[in-house]
Amino acid sequence: MLNRRIPTAWLLLALAVWGGWRAWHTRSVAVGPGALAPDPPQQTALAGDAAARFAYRNWTLTPLAAFALDARVLGREDYRFDPLASLVPTDLALGWGPMSDSAVLARIDIRQRGRFYFWTVREFPIPERDIVRSSANMHLIPADDAVADRLAEVRVGQVLRLRGKLVEARADNGLTARSSLRRDDSGAGACELVWVDALEVLQ
Repeated sequence: MLNRRIPTAWLLLALAVWGGWRAWHTRSVAVGPGALAPDPPQQTALAGDAAARFAYRNWTLTPLAAFALDARVLGREDYRFDPLASLVPTDLALGWGPMSDSAVLARIDIRQRGRFYFWTVREFPIPERDIVRSSANMHLIPADDAVADRLAEVRVGQVLRLRGKLVEARADNGLTARSSLRRDDSGAGACELVWVDALEVLQ
């Protein structure tokens, strides 16, 4: 009986150590005041080969639009076991314009859960419509190992520059996911599904 318990104990210890390291490694960073990412995302139409479907793992992806933004990281959530995990390992809640300003964010409570991004306020620091239009939960698909490595290092509070495509995805088993093409929507279907060609930390 003792021999059976020892591997379980070591496994639990290893998971606890990894979880602690991961929490420290991706801890929030402190940043100064003001809108750190003042401009909204850029979305442009695709044509020709850029709009062609392509295979990725057990998914078929259809590009919908070119997409680029600078944004502040408001939250991150990693996934390993849900139906989208093989496609989207990480969701980032991102903010731009007023939602990249520390003075505004200090008065907004932000959470992520179950592939959604939630916010609550006691008193609105900016109009509700500006919160909706200036932030989003984004499902990120790394285009290659280099992007995946950079994404693994991202911390809350950093300002990122992201370039890629908004896509629709269909798995071999029939599961589908489609990116929103609007910045003023909320609720189910409002998240962006982004094929990330390039990712860098600006601050």
